[in-house]
Amino acid sequence: MSTAVMTTRITEASPRLTARITGVFYLITMLTGIFAQGFVSERLVVSGDAAATATSILTHSSLFQLGFAVYLIEMACQIAMTALFYELLKPAGRSVSLLAAFLGFAGCIIKTFSRVFFIAPLLVLGGAHYLSVFSAEQLQALALLFLKVNDRGAAMALVFFGFYALLTGYLIISSTFLPRILGVLSVVGGLGWLTFLYPPLGYRLFPYVAAFGLLGASALILWLIVKGVDEQRWKEQASTAGEW
Repeated sequence: MSTAVMTTRITEASPRLTARITGVFYLITMLTGIFAQGFVSERLVVSGDAAATATSILTHSSLFQLGFAVYLIEMACQIAMTALFYELLKPAGRSVSLLAAFLGFAGCIIKTFSRVFFIAPLLVLGGAHYLSVFSAEQLQALALLFLKVNDRGAAMALVFFGFYALLTGYLIISSTFLPRILGVLSVVGGLGWLTFLYPPLGYRLFPYVAAFGLLGASALILWLIVKGVDEQRWKEQASTAGEW
């Protein structure tokens, strides 16, 4: 049975349960992202210092590999969350929900692929014989370059997540089964992520954008897990839209 069929059947059986499952996946996505970025990447990568970064990665190689695994778990949960959100918000606008899902999946693909560059430094610094043609300084510089490419790839994904958040916010505002304030927070957060259309601006504003995005995401997660959706209104809107 395909994932699309499974999510459709779950939603049809209980929209409130689907909302709560979506909230759980969203929560795991957020927590794994914070752990991998804040407690692994930020701890081990020394900005602008290739030698110190290489030493840190090799000294804590197990932690670095754990960070990579957690990044993949984050992406798996975000893909599941995106698929469930499509089904959950479809009654508010099928075409818009589908477009949002495609943008969300595009961001997930870009961000997942960028993680190849995150794990690459372990290969570069691993001491393989075929790398002996490079000096230690060259390998360290190459490792830091891969990490910067990883970072830029993740920033590129944020643009797609920004468009996704805008459309998701619009759907929540248009819905009758979720509080509109959650949609407003999503729209504002999406506009913040779109600052990465010009990376220097995005990086400069990142602490503020991330803080507001975390606030909006936390509010939506809490509502989805605790309250779910107004099931009666969801079914009424789905029936009106021909989705039920």
